[in-house]
Amino acid sequence: MLQAIGLTSTPRRDRPPAVEDLTFEARPGTVTALLGPAGAGKTTALRLMLQLEPGRGITYFRGRPLHRVAHPAREIGVLLGDVPGHPSRTLRGQLRMLCAAAGVPGARADDMLQVVGLTGVHDQRIGTLPLGMDRRLGLASALLGDPHTLLLDEPAAGLSVRESAWLYDILRTHADEGGTVLYTTTDPKDAARNADRVVTLVGGRLAADQDATDFARTRLRPRVAVRTPHAARLAAVLTQESRAARRPVEVVAEGGNRLSVYGSDCASVGESAFRNGVLIHQLADETGDTRPSAQPPAPAPPAADASTAATPASDPPASAASPAPNTAAAESSPADRKAPQAQSAPALRTSRSHRTPRRSPLRPLRYEIRRLLGVPSTPLVAVGVLLVSVTLAVLLARSGRTALPALLAGWPGISPLPPAALGAGLLGAFSFGEEYRYPALTTGRGTVPRRLGLLLAKLAVSAAVGAVLAVLVVLADLEALRFVYGGDLIPVPPNWPTLCANWLGLVVGCAWAGLLGAGVFRAAAAGVAAVLAVPVVFAPPLQRVLAGVPRRTVSGLPARLREFASVEWSSAADRWVMGALRVVGQPVGVALALTLTVLLCAYVLTGRHSRARW
Repeated sequence: MLQAIGLTSTPRRDRPPAVEDLTFEARPGTVTALLGPAGAGKTTALRLMLQLEPGRGITYFRGRPLHRVAHPAREIGVLLGDVPGHPSRTLRGQLRMLCAAAGVPGARADDMLQVVGLTGVHDQRIGTLPLGMDRRLGLASALLGDPHTLLLDEPAAGLSVRESAWLYDILRTHADEGGTVLYTTTDPKDAARNADRVVTLVGGRLAADQDATDFARTRLRPRVAVRTPHAARLAAVLTQESRAARRPVEVVAEGGNRLSVYGSDCASVGESAFRNGVLIHQLADETGDTRPSAQPPAPAPPAADASTAATPASDPPASAASPAPNTAAAESSPADRKAPQAQSAPALRTSRSHRTPRRSPLRPLRYEIRRLLGVPSTPLVAVGVLLVSVTLAVLLARSGRTALPALLAGWPGISPLPPAALGAGLLGAFSFGEEYRYPALTTGRGTVPRRLGLLLAKLAVSAAVGAVLAVLVVLADLEALRFVYGGDLIPVPPNWPTLCANWLGLVVGCAWAGLLGAGVFRAAAAGVAAVLAVPVVFAPPLQRVLAGVPRRTVSGLPARLREFASVEWSSAADRWVMGALRVVGQPVGVALALTLTVLLCAYVLTGRHSRARW
């Protein structure tokens, strides 16, 4: 059961709160509609429930507040607006990445694609999806962790009648299996047709909490549905007679040959048509019926297309109107009929009895690897770094005045950092920058979970990517120099272990600086700025300070470390330790170490007050 108690949003700019003292329940096994006009506070209410909006009040999910839910992804499925995800990621790649975040097998992604009818387009990019497919992907993402509660904001907005019928059939199946479904809508006909209970909001306050039957009887006006080939003529006749008789009759053209007559009955409309010789094809009383009994349930529709999205018929000018009959078969477009069929809703049934709630993220390393490899920016950056580095190495070697380490790194003197370090910093900045720009872990922008497992996974993956990029750059530059100038001009330096430690430390440190900078300031550009600040801002003053300080040797430190730890290692390990100490002791190394320390502390401190969870 979902229980919302006293939800009140924080007012802004001396305006009243969008939601004020909202209390209601959504019971398991039922579909609950949160109804209200635009600006009534429906979306704000959902965001308050998910702690994505500042305010007061509390929401219990099966007796537990959100901050006490062990793993919200398996308890709550959310769809707020468009599907959050990188536009260049494929549908299958997006769901497989979310599978790692939810701790479910990767095969679940293929199952969900089959359920929502997107199997044939699993390699399509998210940024190219039309509205119908985007909603299908959003529903698949919400159902991925097999949650008990579904929270959806306007899930059928802009969809065709057939698409909407399929979507509500999925929600009905989830409720029939014991789940809780809460969705928002602005259409009272939609609420009466598809919900078991209707919670009405007006001005951010609770106006009514009714059973769908009571809602249809008390809040939807009765009407007479008329179908005639002479709709315009009959509308004029009924309007003229009602004015003459001074009766409050309202005639609304629903499109085509259909009329809705409010304030009259079948007998009066039929007599008026008979007197004026108007042919009638249908004449029926409607009072907000939820689903016409003569109409069979709509089958599971195919994948949606932007061209097939239909806007519902406009409501009458009154405050509420009754629903139109289900016309899915008539209003589906040829593109709908040609698309591959979706699997029926019962395929969603999975076992909920064997769940073991765990702290998220469940599989952060797998999630980060799939996030990194699922977008084309990663290989593009790597290829660009290799090409630029090879070109610079060949041009620098032509003069013969550049040292060998700078040649192999492709590092000209005018550049603050070599291409490999800049590329590693850029990829590191994307680690958190994409999380904030295209949030996939949470439903609200800018709310990325500050979890130690996620941070360690990002640090490990970015370090591995930086090390691989550093090795590839050196090998590519070496082979290019050998090919262009011959191998005799490239001797192996005697201090190559120290040079390797310097090189790997610089590239990995830049990757971490970009990652932490983007994590603290919530933008990839901030991560790149943090990388450039090391050699441009911090290193020069440190170099001047260290130049005036008397130097002391630490040559005996490895032996003292051996003695302190009571561990024996070889002399080669001593050389590596000394090489690492020399790297850290250089001005750039000191600046990089201080930058990483400050960014890490800032990341931890900014996450202490974060309420974002997933």
